[in-house]
Amino acid sequence: MPSHESVPEGGPGPPSTAPGEAHPAAGEPGLGLLDVPRLELDQLLEQLVVRAREVMATQGRLRGLLRANQMITQDLELAVVLRRIAEVARDLVGARYAALGVIAAAGGLAEFVHVGMEPGDVARIGHLPQGKGLLGALIDDPQAIRLDRIADDPRSAGFPAGHPPMHSFLGVPIRVRGEAFGNLYLAESTRGGFSADDEQLTTALASTAGMAIDNARLFQAARERQEWLRATAAVTHRLLAADTDLVQPLRLIARSSRDLAGADLVTVALPDGDELRVDVAVGESAETLLGTRVTLEGSLAGRVFTTGRPLRVATPQELPGLDALTVRQQDIGPAVVVPLQGSRRAHGVLTLARTSGRVGFTAEDLDMAAGFASQASVAVELAEARAERQRAAVFDDRDRIAADLHDHVIQRLFATGLSLQGVAAVTGPGAPRDRITGVIADLDATIRQIRTSVFQLQRTPDGAAGVRTRILEVAAEVAPALGSEPVLRFGGLLEGLLAPGLVDDLLAVLREALSNVARHARARTCEVDVVVEDGRLVLEVSDDGIGPASGGRRSGLVNLRRRAERHGGTFTVEPGRPAGTRLRWTVPL
Repeated sequence: MPSHESVPEGGPGPPSTAPGEAHPAAGEPGLGLLDVPRLELDQLLEQLVVRAREVMATQGRLRGLLRANQMITQDLELAVVLRRIAEVARDLVGARYAALGVIAAAGGLAEFVHVGMEPGDVARIGHLPQGKGLLGALIDDPQAIRLDRIADDPRSAGFPAGHPPMHSFLGVPIRVRGEAFGNLYLAESTRGGFSADDEQLTTALASTAGMAIDNARLFQAARERQEWLRATAAVTHRLLAADTDLVQPLRLIARSSRDLAGADLVTVALPDGDELRVDVAVGESAETLLGTRVTLEGSLAGRVFTTGRPLRVATPQELPGLDALTVRQQDIGPAVVVPLQGSRRAHGVLTLARTSGRVGFTAEDLDMAAGFASQASVAVELAEARAERQRAAVFDDRDRIAADLHDHVIQRLFATGLSLQGVAAVTGPGAPRDRITGVIADLDATIRQIRTSVFQLQRTPDGAAGVRTRILEVAAEVAPALGSEPVLRFGGLLEGLLAPGLVDDLLAVLREALSNVARHARARTCEVDVVVEDGRLVLEVSDDGIGPASGGRRSGLVNLRRRAERHGGTFTVEPGRPAGTRLRWTVPL
């Protein structure tokens, strides 16, 4: 018989648990074993969503950084690039205000480009920041600064009246080729405060900004170089085409230098003895500088003129003991001083200066100024060559005229005088002979006057002709007071016979005599005779005035008598014939 399974008493029992299934945990009513993995999965999914959102936000900010980098590299105008950097930085990190400060050569801020502030607030504030407080701290130590409250930082200097309130702050430096160019300032975050991510993004933007600024500066330098070259060509054409004096081309060069280099003041100083004299000045307070003299020692211009090497300084104090320009009252900051170097020597100094606080000159500015200075040297040498050529032409004409007077006119007068002397010798005493003798005397006076004219024609500007030239110079000096040129006549050989002390006394006596005529005689004409005859030097000064005054002070005449007696000579003053006064001063040789 087949066997049957036995069934326990009491009926069938509960179903058995399937293999692999877990029993519900004790103490967790209503939570099955299948709900635990589902809970962990939800948490993981939620964390994944948060991370995905953070990644998306970071990706969005990175895209914003890429867009910002693209925007600031689209233009090559430096002013446009600076403003655009401030604008995109404000939008990138969500700031209400943004600014970019350019560091001046002497410290502080030379430029301050700001965005976000209302025009009314700007007008109420007035002057722009000078680089103090937190702005100055970032200049002194170019490291990023991030603050939740500006007022809590001890370096904060507060805000001027009318300035809008600012709390959060972020500042990062901008470097160009490793050197601090400026700083990027952000204030008043729209999210309540700037984060570390904001600082990193702004720092990354500042790196790109440095490259964009460098490119803009290179482009500006290339364009300025082109403008300098164009101006140089124009000046060269002007110099070669026009027959102008020295000041005209120098003034053109100074004006062009000021415009092209962005200088506030340009001067050209030329040597005058042991000093430099400002002959050309263009720009601020230029009219007060014309004619100013600069010592060769203790001035930038003097050092450049002496050494022949150009200088570029950020401030006058950069070289202790040296004046900045020409006068110490000028508010001079950055300056470029270059020599006007000619083919054999320095002709002068060209100085370009900006006011204190402005951006310093670059190496390209120095090179272009040196090139322009070479054009100034060409101008000086051309003007000197033209003047020398004109002087040579004048003296050639004078030599020809003097030769004609000496070889033809004087010789004919001599011949005429000799003929008349022959006639007088055979003419008996009486009126005809006296008249012939008078004509001979007039011819002799005419010959002496012509000789004086010959000496005057042969006189050189530097006075190298000797005693006669110095006598002529004294006469020309007193002529304005006399009202007319005195008539000068020379006789005998003066050069080489008179000792230096005697020449000085002779000139002093002549000056005093002519001055007396001008002050007291009321004369219409005055005649001077300087004659060497019979071993004596004779000076006679005659006029047709009112005659010698009686009484009065005679100290001037006493001095003339003393000068004559010093050399063993005599001095007399007597009435002239038919009128006037005749002064006679004579000393033995």
